[in-house]
Amino acid sequence: MTPEAIANLAHLRRAKDLIDREYAGPLDVPTMAHRALMSPAHFSRQFRAAYGETPYGYLMTRRIERAMALLRAGMSVTDACVAVGCTSLGSFSSRFTELVGETPTSYRKREHPAVQAMPTRHAMEHTRPRRPEASRNREATAVDAS
Repeated sequence: MTPEAIANLAHLRRAKDLIDREYAGPLDVPTMAHRALMSPAHFSRQFRAAYGETPYGYLMTRRIERAMALLRAGMSVTDACVAVGCTSLGSFSSRFTELVGETPTSYRKREHPAVQAMPTRHAMEHTRPRRPEASRNREATAVDAS
């Protein structure tokens, strides 16, 4: 790996850490790019190449992942939507359904005994939303090897 590639990866990690910490805040690609010391377009391309999804896609996955935990704990769908930083209940519900495969309401109503018995780290890995292959907002699922 070249020194430039290593530096880029370090900058991308800073932006990814920002998303992981501040997912509930008002984050946009220019803010994330600023943290990575890159232009928004270059940042988006580099992030997708490194992590297999766009920065916005990663942010929404983090938000949905956290919302899943809040819904399992009994929080209402509207409160979970607001708590994870989404401003539109309709967009939140659509994205949740797209990633999880069921509506937030049905997810909340369903029992989750296996997840509740798991250590937190394993529960997070097991319940992480996965993007379906035929998504209407299709994003890369594999890093381009070229």
